[in-house]
Amino acid sequence: MSKKLVIKVTAGADAAERCSQAFTVAAVAVASGVEVSLWLTGESAWFALPGRAAEFELPHSAPLPDLIDSILAGGGITLCTQCAARRDITEKDVLEGVRIAGAQVFVQEAMADGTQALVY
Repeated sequence: MSKKLVIKVTAGADAAERCSQAFTVAAVAVASGVEVSLWLTGESAWFALPGRAAEFELPHSAPLPDLIDSILAGGGITLCTQCAARRDITEKDVLEGVRIAGAQVFVQEAMADGTQALVY
């Protein structure tokens, strides 16, 4: 098993199942002791904002705020710089523990030895 898992989630409420799968896999990996870096891109960028995850609904899935809390407790969440800029989201707007970083940082994380990268 890889030492680190980098997950890029590109979907939000527009593709609820794919979105939920990404957050679920990230939370399960954290609970399993895997180092996790979850990247919010595209429509998932909105979940970096306080209260937005509570608006997400998908039957038979874990509540998104709980998954985010689990991921932040043992891993990291990054909001894509360009995605944030397109939505006028700044560092002062995001949930505590969420950072904003760009493609260079994503590539560094994804290409590191012992890392598995997934895109949802």
